[in-house]
Amino acid sequence: MADIKKEQEREELHRAIWAIADDLRGSVDGWDFKSYVLGTMFYRYISENLANYINENEWESGNRAFDYSKMTDADAEVAREGLIEEKGFFMLPSELFCNVRANAPRDENLNMTLERVFNNIENSAKGSVSENSFAGLFDDFDVNSNKLGATVAKRNEKLVKLLNGIGEMNLGDVRNHDIDAFGDAYEYLMTMYASNAGKSGGEFFTPADVSELLTRLGTVGKEAVNKVYDPACGSGSLLLKAVQVLGHDAVRDGFFGQEINITTYNLCRINMFLHDIGFHKFDIACEDTLITPKHWDEEPFELIVSNPPYSIKWAGDENPLLINDPRFAPAGVLAPKSKADLAFIMHSLAWLAPSGTAAIVCFPGIMYRGGAEQKIRKYLVDNNFIDCVIQLPSNLFFGTSIATCIMVLKRGKQDNKTLFIDASAECVKVTNNNKLTAENIARIVDTFANRSEIKHFSHLAEYSEITENDYNLSVSTYVEAEDTREKIDIKELNARIAEIVARENVLREEIDRIIAEIEGE
Repeated sequence: MADIKKEQEREELHRAIWAIADDLRGSVDGWDFKSYVLGTMFYRYISENLANYINENEWESGNRAFDYSKMTDADAEVAREGLIEEKGFFMLPSELFCNVRANAPRDENLNMTLERVFNNIENSAKGSVSENSFAGLFDDFDVNSNKLGATVAKRNEKLVKLLNGIGEMNLGDVRNHDIDAFGDAYEYLMTMYASNAGKSGGEFFTPADVSELLTRLGTVGKEAVNKVYDPACGSGSLLLKAVQVLGHDAVRDGFFGQEINITTYNLCRINMFLHDIGFHKFDIACEDTLITPKHWDEEPFELIVSNPPYSIKWAGDENPLLINDPRFAPAGVLAPKSKADLAFIMHSLAWLAPSGTAAIVCFPGIMYRGGAEQKIRKYLVDNNFIDCVIQLPSNLFFGTSIATCIMVLKRGKQDNKTLFIDASAECVKVTNNNKLTAENIARIVDTFANRSEIKHFSHLAEYSEITENDYNLSVSTYVEAEDTREKIDIKELNARIAEIVARENVLREEIDRIIAEIEGE
């Protein structure tokens, strides 16, 4: 019964989000609009999170009538320093979402009010340990953009609608993590925009089913991990899957990621907060991972999950320092300048803990191309780092129909074999995309965990097999596809042909007889 209620609440929430998007989409179209909806949702979340935190402390002290939102700003100031230390930021009662929303219809300067509030939130963290978690979080929420309206009045009209739409959403109590409504709303919004925005949106978002598969592959046999890391973390959905799979406290030392796109970097940090990850439990950096990695002091990581960009350009051998970089040097060669895929693989391997697992989505070409890529594959295979290669179905990702693969890396393998799984048929069609069901994911993960040999589905290859195939790691080289063509019984076919010929002879005799009779007349 509880599950039915939860699902109904989720559907109601999704309808409410769609309604807001529908209502406001005319002026702010498609992918850009996500910044306004997510920014407002984040503003509501941290307002309620802070107010609840303060209220609970007062209620536990016996002051049951206390309500932070009703305090004066002057009285609240005394708590500023302590709250920044504990929560990472501070907001005056007048700046809380509920109070700004209540005054919004009468506030002729609503755009300026919101700009001031957002600046104050970010500035409150300046000079504290939480500064990096909050700096620039609202940069993409432009309250003065013409996209919201041609005049201040029209912009404010849209902003009032936005505040009311988010305010009316049934997001539950931020203290109740069962529904995880804020996080769920975020995932739904990102899916909605990614599916409508094509590559511009989809490249920042790994669908939930693929995220689940990667995380389950990376956590087989584990109930907890020290840290989760994604070198190309996008909006952070992959990092946070570990919470869903293992539990909220099972990631002991936090979530680490790096993202080169500043808009997506902001989205990732917002996503952390909306999933109730405190500022002290995540460290997301904005920089080029391959050239300027930001977490040298944090590695190694027990769980690495990633869906890096496919076949992007990078400095490669144009940068003379990279061949001596401890991440890339062991292979003796750099990934080609036009295809950085294996550079991400080498980076992830370098930062993987001895007991850890890395599960990385890959462009299929890196499994069979020659040249430098073949030499890197040789290094990985010769040193027994590749645990498994999985062929995925096509059309799983927004904005591309490519059938991708997953490479699973381990530093502490139990054998010297590599498992190949052909999961190209493990999906169902949903609208224009394919999707992995719970059953599909379970079959892949069970086969991986047990290192099972299943005809036409998986094969555990010896090291010698891979060397004989010149280090080709394409799944089709090792798993024979099932022949689904109709089988023909030659004896039965010959018998049927003989029968047809005999009938044909009888018909010819009949026709000859009729013709003879006609000619005889």
